[in-house]
Order: sequence, then structure tokens, then C-alpha cells
Amino acid sequence: MRIDILTLFPEMFGALSESIIGRAREKNLIEINVINIRDFSKDKHKKCDDAPFGGGAGMVMTPQPLFDAITSVKTKDSLVILTSPRGQTFNQKLCKELSNFNHLIFVCGHYEGIDERIIELCIDREISIGDFVLTGGEIPAMAMVDAISRYVDGVLGNGQSLEEESFSSGLLEYPQYTRPAEFMGLKVPEVLLSGNHAEIAKFRKEQAEKITKSRRPDML
Repeated sequence: MRIDILTLFPEMFGALSESIIGRAREKNLIEINVINIRDFSKDKHKKCDDAPFGGGAGMVMTPQPLFDAITSVKTKDSLVILTSPRGQTFNQKLCKELSNFNHLIFVCGHYEGIDERIIELCIDREISIGDFVLTGGEIPAMAMVDAISRYVDGVLGNGQSLEEESFSSGLLEYPQYTRPAEFMGLKVPEVLLSGNHAEIAKFRKEQAEKITKSRRPDML
């Protein structure tokens, strides 16, 4: 999978070179390119924003640098995504759907947003990570890239963990335990030490249902 991220602040994406995503990039399982929108500005000061027509607070990202940046990487197989609080809410189902594309382009909005004409000309999907507003689209883009990358073959190396984790099964994930079997007076449930896989599966399902009912009853 190839992912291109268009942003005014490329330095923010250093986190995508760490941990599991970093190792996946080193193994060429995922190609992630961070592209500075300012490099495409024709303004002598590399300016990429201006005051909104009609007045109002803040600044709006201008169309020319965005259009040129997008078209520099877009192909017939690309899906162009704008990170936007007014977009479709990102969830595990959408994450899995997006992982089937060979090429994703993330456009990180900033300030008060981007010129609407870029949305009409270039954007395929507007996606939000929740009902709140951040200072820019960089953090939402990182979150989505991280989540999507986990579905790329070989990144995790364990397909079962994807199927059993929160949201994939329609439930929140069951509790997890590791060594030691007792810590600060708290013991691991006996069933997990029994070796009885049928009883373990039953216990985990019951726990997942209990946690989901308590914390996210809307999922049931």
C-alpha cells in the first residue's frame, strides 16, 4: 500500500517512523510519503492561506498549492481523503474498507479549512475522527494511517488479533492478562490458566459482552 500525506507541517509525522508502522515501512510493506504543500506555492513567501471571502475569523487554505500538490501524486487508482470535522466518522468498518485501496492520499486541512473548490475538484471522501475540532488535520491523518496500516498483510503478522480486538467483532475486547499469575494480591482468573480452550473462549466472550454492555451499550 502507498500512502501520500499532504500537509503544511511535515515535521509532525515523525511518529510514523516508530514502532510497528516504522518496521513495516522498513520492510516495504507500506510506503508512506509526507509531502509539504508549501513546496507547491507560487507565492514568493510560500504562503498557502488567505482571509475568507465574506469575512469571518481565521484563514482559509488557498486552492492553487493544494491543487498542484494533489495532482502531483494522484493517479486513476488514488482515493483522496480530506481530514475534516464535517466528514464521515471514521470507525473500524471504514478502516477495513480503506485498507483495500492500493493508494490513499490524505489532505490535512488547517486553519478554518480549505477552499471549497478543492473539495469539488479533488476530494473523494471527507472523514472525521470524532465530534470535536483540532487545530489541524495532521493528528487525524496519523490516527487513520496507523489504524489502516494494521490491516496490510504482514504488518502485524497475526490475523487473529485483528479479528478479536475491540470493534472488529462488534464488541469491546475482553480483559488481557500476562505473568505473573498474581500481582499486588490480584489473581488472573483461573479459567485462563486451565488450558481448556473452549472454556477460555466462553469466558472471553462473556467478558467482552459485559464490558460492552457497561461502557458502550449502543454497540449491542
